[in-house]
Amino acid sequence: MDEHAALPTGVPTPKKKANAASPKKQKPIQMELAVPHPAPEHWREVYDLIHKMREGVVAPVDTMGCHTPAELEEDPKTKRFVTLMALMLSSQTKDEVTHTAIGNLRTALNGLTLENVLAAEDSVISGAIAKVGFWRRKTEYIKKASQKLKDDFDGDVPKTVDELCSLPGVGPKMAFLCLQSAWKLNVGIGVDTHVHRISNRLGWHKPPTTTPEQTRLNLQSWLPKELHYDVNHMLVGFGQTICVPVGPKCDQCELSVRKLCPSARVVKVKAKGKGKAKVEIAIEDESELSEPGSA
Repeated sequence: MDEHAALPTGVPTPKKKANAASPKKQKPIQMELAVPHPAPEHWREVYDLIHKMREGVVAPVDTMGCHTPAELEEDPKTKRFVTLMALMLSSQTKDEVTHTAIGNLRTALNGLTLENVLAAEDSVISGAIAKVGFWRRKTEYIKKASQKLKDDFDGDVPKTVDELCSLPGVGPKMAFLCLQSAWKLNVGIGVDTHVHRISNRLGWHKPPTTTPEQTRLNLQSWLPKELHYDVNHMLVGFGQTICVPVGPKCDQCELSVRKLCPSARVVKVKAKGKGKAKVEIAIEDESELSEPGSA
C-alpha cells in the first residue's frame, strides 16, 4: 500500500453537518481517463535525471513552498488550516511572496487560525496579503472558505477533492496538493504552471495539453502512483531554477545534453568581429505552451 495513502491514526474525519445549506450541485472532479494516455518513451530516464538535477539545487519551493508555513504550528488542525491558506494565496504568486504573506497574516491576526480569520476585519487580511496576486479576491475567498469550514466541516480541512473544491477559491490543483500536505493522502497530482509547461516541453502529451486538468489526467494515467506525491515538488523546483518559463537554461540541463528533451536545440549564431561564435538555446513550439491560469 502506498505510504502516502494511509490515513493518520487517531484523527477523525471531519463530518459535514447534516443541516448544512446545500448550494448548487457541484460537478465531481474527474479522477481518471476512460482510455489511459500511453507512457512516453524514455520517461523514466528523464524523470530520474530531473530528480538528480533537483538534488543539487535549492529552489524557492524547497524552503518557501506551501508545505512550509505549517511547520511552525503544533496543533494538527491548525497545521491543516495554514496549509490550505498558503495554497489559496499561492495562485498567480511566487513562493517567496506567498511565504511572506502567510507570515504577515499570522502576525496581523496574532495567530493564523480559523477563529482569528473569521473574527478579523477584511481590511486587516487585505493589508497582510496585499503583495499576492488578486489579493482583494483572495481576501473574500479566505473569509468565505473559513466560514464554510466552520459551518460544514466542523472547522477542519475536508478529506476529499470534491469537498475541498466546494470551498470558494479552491480548484483541483490546490485540492490535490492540500490532501497530500495536510492529510498525507495521495489521490492525484497537483498540476500547476510548472508541471503543465515542463511536461509539454518534454513531449509527454500527444497532442499537447492546453489546460492543467488535461495534463493531470494524462499524467495520472501512466505515471506510477508512488510518484504522484513527489512529481509536483520536483517539477516546480526544476521550473523555478532550470526549465524556467522564459529563457530556460538548457545549457545547464542534462536532458538537453543527452538529447532527451524534444524542445531544446542549440542555435549557433555567428559572432561579429573577433571572438568565438555565440551559442544560444532556443525552445521550439513555445507558442503552443502558453501558461494556464492557476486554480
